[in-house]
Amino acid sequence: MKFFIGLGLALVVGLTGCHSSHIQVTVENRTGAPIRLLEVDYPSASFGSDRLDSGASYHYRIQVQGSGPLRVQYTAGAGAQPQGQRQAEGPVLAERQEGAVDIILLPEGKAQFLSRLSSDR
Repeated sequence: MKFFIGLGLALVVGLTGCHSSHIQVTVENRTGAPIRLLEVDYPSASFGSDRLDSGASYHYRIQVQGSGPLRVQYTAGAGAQPQGQRQAEGPVLAERQEGAVDIILLPEGKAQFLSRLSSDR
């Protein structure tokens, strides 16, 4: 009998209580040249890629712990723009936010951040 009560409680908790908030981040390279060493930092973690070709996108799903700004940095390759390290700061993220953020990397080290976020409260 205890087994069935425990199983029932686990099922109820699994169906009602556990929801993890996630944000889908997409980085799009519109710089006109490949980039290297892409890194996206957000509160409590980071992700990245060794290379992102011109016109390509990189998708990653994050879960925010704490709060703080979203930052992107990368190394510009050869091409229409000078080589070197680029960085930009985007929106402030907080725990329990859900939705999506698009990071569009533009020529001359500029970046555009498009966020569609809501709080899961």
